[in-house]
Amino acid sequence: MGLRKIRIFGDEILRKKCKEVKDVNLRTRILIEDMLDTMYEANGVGLAAPQVGVLKRIVVIDVGDGPVIMVNPQIIETREEQTGEEGCLSYPGKSGIVTRPNYVKAKFFNEKMEECELEGTELLARAICHECDHLDGVLYSDHVEGEIVDVSGQPDNA
Repeated sequence: MGLRKIRIFGDEILRKKCKEVKDVNLRTRILIEDMLDTMYEANGVGLAAPQVGVLKRIVVIDVGDGPVIMVNPQIIETREEQTGEEGCLSYPGKSGIVTRPNYVKAKFFNEKMEECELEGTELLARAICHECDHLDGVLYSDHVEGEIVDVSGQPDNA
C-alpha cells in the first residue's frame, strides 16, 4: 500500500481524542495497511491512527508475533507493574523510563469488525497501553519518570 507521514511531538493532532470506528470500509482497510507499512518501515512495534494524522480509534501492533489490528480497543484488565525504557515513533530518537502494567487484557474489533480479546504481558502489554493512550491524546512523555533522553546521537530538540 503506502507510507504515511508520522506526526511528531508538538503536532496538535497527537493531543486529540479519536472517534470510534462504526464500520471498516475500503478507506479504513487502506488506512490499516498503510499504518502497518509505516510502522514496519520505521522499525516500530506499534502505531496509532492519530500518529499518521487520522482521528480514528485504530492501532496496529507487532512485537514479533505477527501484526495485531485493534479497532476501538478497550483495556479491560491490568495486573502487576513493569518499569522500563520506552520510546515512540512520534518522538524519534528519544526514550524515557515508564511504568506500565505487566499484564493487560483488551477487547477490540479486528479489521472484519469481529469482536476479539487479547491478553499480553511484558512488551505486548506495554505496547497495548502505549497505543491505546494515543487514542485519547495521551503521550508516553506524560508518563516518563525523570527526563526524556536522546538515544539517537542527534542534538536534543524535544
